[in-house]
Amino acid sequence: MRYLGVDLGSSFIKGAVLDLDELALGRRERIPFPEPIAGQNTMFREYDPRQVVAATRALLEKLLQQAPDAGGVVMCSQLHGLVFTSAQGQEMSNFISWQDQRALLPLEGAAGTYFDEINRRITAQERAQLGNEPRPGLPLCFLFWLEQNHALPREPAVPAPLANYVIANLCRSKPGADLTNAFAHGALNLVTRDWHWEVIEKLGLKTVCWPEIVPQGAAVGEGDIGGRRLTFYAPVGDYQCSQAGVFLEEVEMSINISTGSAVIQLAQGLEFGDFQTRPFFDGRFLRTITHLPAGRALNVLIRLLSELAEAQGLLLRDPWDYILRQADRAGDTDLRVNPAFYFSAMGNQGEITNATEDNLTVGHLFRAAFTGMAENYVQCARRIAPTREWLRIVFSGGVALKIELLRRLICERLGKESRLAACEEDTLLGLLVLALAFSGQRASVADAMAFARKNYQPESSYGSLLPA
Repeated sequence: MRYLGVDLGSSFIKGAVLDLDELALGRRERIPFPEPIAGQNTMFREYDPRQVVAATRALLEKLLQQAPDAGGVVMCSQLHGLVFTSAQGQEMSNFISWQDQRALLPLEGAAGTYFDEINRRITAQERAQLGNEPRPGLPLCFLFWLEQNHALPREPAVPAPLANYVIANLCRSKPGADLTNAFAHGALNLVTRDWHWEVIEKLGLKTVCWPEIVPQGAAVGEGDIGGRRLTFYAPVGDYQCSQAGVFLEEVEMSINISTGSAVIQLAQGLEFGDFQTRPFFDGRFLRTITHLPAGRALNVLIRLLSELAEAQGLLLRDPWDYILRQADRAGDTDLRVNPAFYFSAMGNQGEITNATEDNLTVGHLFRAAFTGMAENYVQCARRIAPTREWLRIVFSGGVALKIELLRRLICERLGKESRLAACEEDTLLGLLVLALAFSGQRASVADAMAFARKNYQPESSYGSLLPA
């Protein structure tokens, strides 16, 4: 039995043939995500949603050539974006991305920004019920900006998550959202598992046609792709999908490091605290802290070091082999780097301090940056689990899998026992897990994760990066 999996990422739309019998990722394809619409306010980040649909259709048609017997499509997507649609899935607006920062613009007649005003209207208890993620890149913030500027659609319109819009458009069906994607709007009450109507009313958004919340794994439509009628299942958030793909266990602390990063642990139930709470699968929840400085922050340092060469027309080859050799050779350094060079959970004012003539080198700079990242993970892990209830670390994401030194620095602080995700494509592997559950081959997502883990994660892969 084969299914098709699609990940609507921020840089690429990726897909794979999912072989449920062999528990394998078959043919993989990827298409660049469309470019943002040019000429807009620099605080805006919008895309033509029709281009996303066209790219997704093209990707599915390529995959179907390799798996004409595919039984259906499972999909995950970048979180925190919206497209207004009609009841038949027709777009009525651009796609507003999670990278949009319009909520940080000044609100006329108020002291501060739109984001400040939202936080003034919402109580601490309501913030916890929403998941404790006060960030300007949430659809709730976009919607408030639109309402305040009298720019909401005049006709009835559904603010659909990106993947739900794409499926509704392909299937000509009404967009709905499962809990993981509904949560990403920033307006879901985790206690009731329904929209937080009190908060919605406070922000003047009760006239918005909020999407129907559909069950996990529900079949939400059938679409004609390359002459085949394919069943589409309710798409999920890529964040949750990636943790299904690393086969996260209750005894583990998950550290995902790619462009951004997160620290994650399975919760015992619906828990609130000095962390974010996100819905997971099978009615479970995650304790987490997201949007930590990672690959994007490292790229800031790369750009700085490359600027003079590029100004003279010199294109540097991949610098990472040299960087990692020098960082390893530098050993412990007294140079300090706080990598919060942009808006993140650790602030938005990075620092390079305690620099001397001897330590201001590439090796010391990146060793200090890796150390600063490791210290961030220590702070976050202690917030998520103050009593340190984990047995090992599980690493995932391209940066974590490629930089052994960074993993070692983290393990020195959080515990020597660790393992790596089975592959770098954790979201595609997560889609394989979901296909096992959604197709009925396994009783639940947890059961599918355990079943796949036995095939992908031998006990010999659990070990220590540190000397005995």
